[in-house]
Amino acid sequence: MRNLTMLTDLYQLTMMYGYYKTGAYEEEAVYDLFFRRQNEMTNHAVCAGLEQVIELIENLKFQEEDIQYLRSLHLFDEAFLAFLKDFKFTGDLYAMPEGTIVFPMEPLIRVRSPICEAQLLETALLNIVNHQTLIATKASRVCYSAQGDDVFEFGLRRAQGPDAGIYGARAAIIGGCTSTSNVLTAQMFGAPAAGTHAHSWVMSFPTELDAFRAYANLYPNTCVLLVDTYNTLKSGVPNAIKVFQEQRRKGFEPIGIRLDSGDLAYLSKQARRMLDDAGFPDCRIFASGDLDEYTIADLKSQGAKIDVWGVGTRLITGHDHPALGGVYKLAAIYPDGVEIPKLKISENANKITNPGEKKVARLYSREDGKAIADLIMLASEELDETKPLRIFDPVETWKHMTVKDYTVRYLLVPVYQKGELVYRSPILPEIAAYARAEQNTFWDEYLRVNRPHIYKVDLSDKLYDLKRQMIAEKTDFD
Repeated sequence: MRNLTMLTDLYQLTMMYGYYKTGAYEEEAVYDLFFRRQNEMTNHAVCAGLEQVIELIENLKFQEEDIQYLRSLHLFDEAFLAFLKDFKFTGDLYAMPEGTIVFPMEPLIRVRSPICEAQLLETALLNIVNHQTLIATKASRVCYSAQGDDVFEFGLRRAQGPDAGIYGARAAIIGGCTSTSNVLTAQMFGAPAAGTHAHSWVMSFPTELDAFRAYANLYPNTCVLLVDTYNTLKSGVPNAIKVFQEQRRKGFEPIGIRLDSGDLAYLSKQARRMLDDAGFPDCRIFASGDLDEYTIADLKSQGAKIDVWGVGTRLITGHDHPALGGVYKLAAIYPDGVEIPKLKISENANKITNPGEKKVARLYSREDGKAIADLIMLASEELDETKPLRIFDPVETWKHMTVKDYTVRYLLVPVYQKGELVYRSPILPEIAAYARAEQNTFWDEYLRVNRPHIYKVDLSDKLYDLKRQMIAEKTDFD
């Protein structure tokens, strides 16, 4: 596991130095990591990255070469550098399990620790969680549009660097992809690996038929042939059928063909007819080539006969939304052990933070098990499931409802307590299964790609009153 202690912005270290020099470095603080809604892409998100957050904290230690480099900056005194030599995380960290569906303004991670420790974590936490949550969310949208078809992640060669390719593929599996072309991700995390052959394989042989025969002989039980190198319908599909017939006589059945260019709706329909007429109704049609959730939905609406979708560039890069926009904000400090809530004021109401140490409750209908609403509340609060609960929109307060016959689930779970790891990271297939189960607890109206219905995320009465009071105090300059 890598040591990423120095994966930080310089201002985190200068602030830590300031806390150290003013004597506030042991003062406890609470920070929340959350994201703000920017467009329909961030109407909801799929949490990812917690396993790498744990790796970060487990290896959080300044090495001698790190201390030497920081000394060379001439920004810190020797006492502070000596303090960094013994630095480790000693606080509490609560997080939503990977695969959890989360909504804007809800804490994905809550850190309570001495302020220097919480401050140092900021940059790396945001780097890890912003990226993986973004890709998991994009993958969930792509898979939603695929309507239950298999989706393979094919983005490694277009990812912004090795880490983005490795951990982006991991996040895509959490978001719903069933396989990845990334061999290292498959090896590291136990994800299914998938792949066929490229156009260069076909081009390297004297004829397309020779290339198909050679590949089918290599992989008779898992044969998928790429049929669009020269002419899909006049050459590729007929030659694939010829090879499939030869393989059948040897006792092998083909898996499918792959289309990578052209009018995928038209070509898939024609290829399906040709395969069926030739006696291969179970031969699957794979499609790839700059696909995303919108293209897949469009092809579905045209009746495309595609069984498996290979999605690369537009998934692994978060093509139309390159950053999640997650932030990490101070929520409270504890001088002398007494909580002092904190909030950030902005002329943009969306940027005003929620004060105090908080948790998130999800309310479910007892009748159908579907999620009704989320409630952001103070950590000290508890809900009584036996009593009706009145909730209201924290901005448009005239919108309210009373929830009855419900169950409550608190989404943040303990990961570190007093610096000790208390959480077992599930393996990737377990996380992916949990993510699928999570989606089944929401109505399609909330998850659909185009113009989703806005899910209710409200504040508890106590949190709402605290926030309103603090805003009034902070904006009263008379």
